[in-house]
Amino acid sequence: MTPKRKQKLFVILGLVSLTAIAVGLTLYALRANINLFFSPVQIAQGDAPLERTIRAGGMVKEGSVARDPDSLNVEFQVTDYVDDLDVYYSGILPDLFREGQGVVVVGQLQADGRMRADEVLARHDENYMPPEVAQALEEAGYKPADFQAKAAEVGKRLEAEGVPKASEY
Repeated sequence: MTPKRKQKLFVILGLVSLTAIAVGLTLYALRANINLFFSPVQIAQGDAPLERTIRAGGMVKEGSVARDPDSLNVEFQVTDYVDDLDVYYSGILPDLFREGQGVVVVGQLQADGRMRADEVLARHDENYMPPEVAQALEEAGYKPADFQAKAAEVGKRLEAEGVPKASEY
């Protein structure tokens, strides 16, 4: 092998090695920052990791919202109408948050089976449902269109009963 060929071979091997290292480090960094989505039934089955940031979604169960009057702490249940997930959150809820509506919560699943939410995302309008929630409901045997109608019905009923929206607290 000539010295010129040896030099080209070392350059090519060096570039391939550096590329492999860069790809490996990128994949490792992405693995640490990825937030996977889980439905309440998947969490109940034990598919979700503990103490790692995940996203969970479903519908806010009617009658499950409990607010602490002295702080911003809120506890509620997210359901896919098969299983329920207890969520506790400390902070200001989105204006569109209410019972019977679709939500996605970002947080960590605790050892006691409850989720400590860092962020609560509510639907955009009455026709919107997060895609992950819609898919989870479909897998559970329900159609998202049914829940949009039910959410509108619950919203009207709550307004008629005089229950304030989250933005009015």
